[in-house]
Amino acid sequence: REAATLLLAAGSGAPARPVRSPLGPFDYEVLLLQRSPQSGFLPRAHVFPGGLLEAADFSADWLGLLPALPRCGLGSVRPSSPGGNRAPVFATDRASLGSPLPGDVAFRICAIRETFEEAGILLLVSGPGPASDPGPARLLPQHHLPPALELAEWRRRVQQDPACFLQLCRYLRCVPNIWALHEWGNWLTPVPRTGRGDRRYDTAFYLCCLEERPPHASQDDQEVTGFQWSTPPEAIELFKSQEIWFAPPQFYELCRLCNFSSLRDLHRFGSDRALEGCERWMAVILAASDGYIHLLPGDELYPKDPDYTGEKKLFLSTDKKVEELMKEGSKLHRVVIHNLNNLTVHVNIQPKYKHVNPLKMDSNIVGSNADCNSKL
Repeated sequence: REAATLLLAAGSGAPARPVRSPLGPFDYEVLLLQRSPQSGFLPRAHVFPGGLLEAADFSADWLGLLPALPRCGLGSVRPSSPGGNRAPVFATDRASLGSPLPGDVAFRICAIRETFEEAGILLLVSGPGPASDPGPARLLPQHHLPPALELAEWRRRVQQDPACFLQLCRYLRCVPNIWALHEWGNWLTPVPRTGRGDRRYDTAFYLCCLEERPPHASQDDQEVTGFQWSTPPEAIELFKSQEIWFAPPQFYELCRLCNFSSLRDLHRFGSDRALEGCERWMAVILAASDGYIHLLPGDELYPKDPDYTGEKKLFLSTDKKVEELMKEGSKLHRVVIHNLNNLTVHVNIQPKYKHVNPLKMDSNIVGSNADCNSKL
């Protein structure tokens, strides 16, 4: 199923502070939500806000609120470069499927709606169209919002019926700030080793940078049972110390964010790079004798014709140990999984679409991304 998620980075509102990391201070934090233990997908995991695409996100009624411009004023993604492969979730012609709303718009509406449902944060603007200020986005002034109890009731209604999100925007005379969301990536859940039955999601990842942290955020106590703001290095340290847990895509993306200690640098990179688009990544799982390797596109062991649907029931396994496989490899793009809280990302290929690899670092040395070699 199609879904959207949001890497929401916000200025900390205070001087950059030291962290439990050799990377030094960061001046922003990222919103992390803890999924319910009863969740059918990634229970107890810390994730970015997001969720399933709904029919209401594609509603033609949004065209009455959003500007009557091509792609509702969103910048056009440049044509795929030679050897590139734009993700189907972004490239699909939604008009041919009966949607009057471009997919790029609907996926952003979904991410914004889900952020409100799960964390109580409203990413809206009072005027249709992109902001004139090219910097990180600003939240609606508090006086523009209804009282807390009334807003909580709207949140409950949107959780029960996604179509109520459009009603809320009409009521507030605002629109979802789709222009603050920048295309970042696309992850497709791996084919499970059972070959059937498990939930799988084709998820669009967006980046949104806010000038300052929202004054009010709260879990919904349904899908989400806790939340926290952490710098990317702090989040990685909490993961390593087994205080929180991430699935490989979230771990990988936090490692990428570790390249940027400045919110404005991250925003500038994200907004400029987004016009290049991105490709779809589906990890192919290789079972070694002492662990698992999630192979990603570009790795020398990644299949030329990946089994996207699971119909082929082709699963990779070897009697070799992970260490042997790593010594043999020369073209790497993989996540090595020793156990739930022991992941390492290995990349020595040039990223496509002007993206950035996870930061190169080990326990004592911090390096640059310039040589395309990355290990965290």
